Amino acid sequence: MKHHNAVRIEGHVSAGFESVREAFAENFSFRHELGGACCVYHRGEKVVDLWGGVRNKTSGEPWEEDTMVLVYSTTKGLAAMTLALAHSRGWLDYEERVCTYWPEFAQNEKENITVRQLLSHQAGLFAFDEQGDRNLVADHDRLAVVLARQKPAWEPGTRQAYHAITLGYYENELLRRIDPQHRSLGQFFHDELAAPLGLDFYIRLPESIPDSRLASLARPSMLAMLRGFGIGFFLTAFNRRSNISRALVGSMFPHDEQHVYARNFETPSGGGVGTARAIARAYSVFATDGRELQLRPETLRLLSAPAVPPTRGFYDECMMGDGVQFSLGFMKHCPVWSFGSEGSFGQPGTGGSLGFADPKTGIGYAYVTNQMGTALTGDPRDLALRNALYSIIPG
Repeated sequence: MKHHNAVRIEGHVSAGFESVREAFAENFSFRHELGGACCVYHRGEKVVDLWGGVRNKTSGEPWEEDTMVLVYSTTKGLAAMTLALAHSRGWLDYEERVCTYWPEFAQNEKENITVRQLLSHQAGLFAFDEQGDRNLVADHDRLAVVLARQKPAWEPGTRQAYHAITLGYYENELLRRIDPQHRSLGQFFHDELAAPLGLDFYIRLPESIPDSRLASLARPSMLAMLRGFGIGFFLTAFNRRSNISRALVGSMFPHDEQHVYARNFETPSGGGVGTARAIARAYSVFATDGRELQLRPETLRLLSAPAVPPTRGFYDECMMGDGVQFSLGFMKHCPVWSFGSEGSFGQPGTGGSLGFADPKTGIGYAYVTNQMGTALTGDPRDLALRNALYSIIPG
């Protein structure tokens, strides 16, 4: 244990990785960290496991070893792992049409959408034609009917638009169709990834987890958001008719005033709750040989392969920026959002969290926080940790 300017930093780093601990401590001193955790696996060995600060700004209660936090879109990477597992088992072909597995999907000009296009935010299905409420989302059979009748915003495969919330709903239904037991994505994740690997991560948070294990999020001020996001993006996000605003409908569903986070409820694109240790451990399996999950080499090869761009390139119609690349449910290491080294895949989340696998160096990495940041392409706290890590292990 180490106290840094009155902030309690706990955990351990292996010999040679002390600079990551220093960067973690400096996050509290210089980069306005409240509470958080960082974990790194290198070639299957846990070399960094740190946590510190407070989990609740109001009460001042400390962030403990088993504290879990909502990680928003970082959940997408864990959700994509379920489909990668299905691919490894021969249930799913990324190049196949979605309607092969889900016949009802073929309506309203969606019959030729491939699994790859859907998972790469290229299907034009980033928003619903109706405001889905919590009851609809909780009823997977009803939700499937609504999903199947959606019409793409443009010809699938031509443009990229970040499916901020809808992607997880489509992944859930696709997995329910191909899983012999027809489990939801959250249940499948728990049974086939979390339980075997001993992960403290939930896409469907159960009632049994006490509130005392959950960190409360501290939101940035309007001024901080304006500075961080830029006035153009900020104003567009608050325009209810904009693509990004429509894509974010449902992003607050994981919250629950009574229990910190919603229980027994799935938002596979943005509702995951867990520890940095769990996220890094999962990515570590994908960054090495995948044997703990019996992943086929072919699956791992496809995940680390370059992203296939839509015909009009990687300009994102929701995020209003060019160059962010997605592939098979993950974000890819790319010039405008670099993490790890060539071939790395993972996913950041609103507020600053990030998890990724770097197969080239055998790194499984995760950073989580409860002090929401406002950077669109790499939070300064996470960046400091990764810079320290890759000064030790060059990408």
